[in-house]
Amino acid sequence: MRKVILFIASSLDGYIARQSGDIDWLFTDQDYGYSEFFASVDTLLMGRKTYEQVLTFGEYPYKGVKSYVFTRNPLFLADSNAEVITEDIKKFVEQLRQVEGKNIWLVGGSQLTHELMSNNLVDELILSIHPIVLGEGIPLFEHGTNPQCLNFTKCQTYSSGLVQLSYDVVH
Repeated sequence: MRKVILFIASSLDGYIARQSGDIDWLFTDQDYGYSEFFASVDTLLMGRKTYEQVLTFGEYPYKGVKSYVFTRNPLFLADSNAEVITEDIKKFVEQLRQVEGKNIWLVGGSQLTHELMSNNLVDELILSIHPIVLGEGIPLFEHGTNPQCLNFTKCQTYSSGLVQLSYDVVH
């Protein structure tokens, strides 16, 4: 069965973006394992707000990978890079995991992460912790996310001060 992996960056105080959704504070001076990770996936899951933020980057950065955007708004339309999913998230992801393929990347954001974590649908977490305190913003884990036990698998440190922590989720 395919794995769902949350590969995401966070501030030291646990925010994935500023309140506005801006991610100007993220380090882009190194690869930080992104290329190797991206080669291990063939499917992306993201919430509508994350998708809209990705579209501000210019050219769509995830070409060649099947992208699904989850929204509760049945009128939301994505461009040709993604398919919009308005159906039951749990059922959709459970079925997707059964389809032959590489791993599935849970890109974010906070609401979709909450939904998948609460339904025990995340298998691994790879968190890139940036050495910055934002003070406020969009939290990595929403209030009320179900408790999860994790098994530590790896810690990678970088000269920039970024620390990348990897965990397997105990189901």
